[in-house]
Amino acid sequence: MDYTSQAETVVTSDIMTPAVIIDTHTVQKNIDKLQGHCDQHGISLRPHIKTHKLPSMAQRQIKAGAIGITCQKIGEAETMADAGIKDILITYNIIGDEKLHRLAKLAQRCTLSVVADNAYVVDGLAKTFVRADHPLEVLIECDTGANRCGVQSAEEALGLARLIHNASGLTLGGLMTYPPMGDQVRVNNWLKQAKDLLIANGLPCPKISSGGTPNMWRSQEVSVATEHRSGTYIYNDRSLIQAGLCRIEDCALSVRATVISRPTDDRAIIDAGSKMLTSDLLGMEGFGLIKEAPDVKITSLSEEHGILDLSNSKWSPKVGDQIHIIPNHACVVSNMVNHVYLVNDNHIEKTVVSARGLVT
Repeated sequence: MDYTSQAETVVTSDIMTPAVIIDTHTVQKNIDKLQGHCDQHGISLRPHIKTHKLPSMAQRQIKAGAIGITCQKIGEAETMADAGIKDILITYNIIGDEKLHRLAKLAQRCTLSVVADNAYVVDGLAKTFVRADHPLEVLIECDTGANRCGVQSAEEALGLARLIHNASGLTLGGLMTYPPMGDQVRVNNWLKQAKDLLIANGLPCPKISSGGTPNMWRSQEVSVATEHRSGTYIYNDRSLIQAGLCRIEDCALSVRATVISRPTDDRAIIDAGSKMLTSDLLGMEGFGLIKEAPDVKITSLSEEHGILDLSNSKWSPKVGDQIHIIPNHACVVSNMVNHVYLVNDNHIEKTVVSARGLVT
């Protein structure tokens, strides 16, 4: 599929709000900065495409030096393979005959690897790939403290590693984790113990994949890891500003909204609600940062309305004024819209979010 055909040049006046605006200069700076960090420390970078869901952005990341991409769902991976991306890791337990059938077809089109944290998943993968031309690489997902998916101990990792290693149609790829934010020493010790146990028992552990944008500038502290997965860094967002990991000017994605009502002197209403900004707070107060008026709070959202509290600001917007909001969580915003607007100087392209809504 030719993804360039999914973009069209538009002018500013054609952008109806609410709309997602992406500054491609800032995108490229963000890509180059993290790639440079990983190159400096000898870490392979495997970006997570859930943030942008755009093949064109994945291709930018690979051109800058990324070894491949990370996807969370098969539908995302299928879209990226359609665009010619060759190295894909799916970091999600895959269960169900239809999904496994799709996975087998996908594996014929790219270098594919997946994860598993239990025998049920491994059994389904093994039955699916037992007659495949090439074995499927499987990494063991490890819970190193984030309390999501993952085996709970190095010993449990060893047991699952034996199961994968002995299964026809599968090959043991190593370890994978989505770690807790900040505790790099603990994560490194956990993974090192598991790796050493596998090797001591004659099992391979060629790859160790760690990740997380909040951990990106400390990725080298997980010294046992061979690659780092980061998603949000390409756009950045308010949560990363709050964490001190980027500045306002490093945020490439914003939501353009229009003031549609001024019911009172201290309240304004915009045309972006929870179906655009999302309800994610991530421990913060308010639903985004208004670039034109950082002291104004977006206090509440209904589906199509955002409520602005102007009581502590001298800013007094008029009905019809437009604003730009840095969302709390950029990744969710990308999945809210069919199109985004890529801005490069005065050139604007409206482009399809190809992997939007692909949750299976």
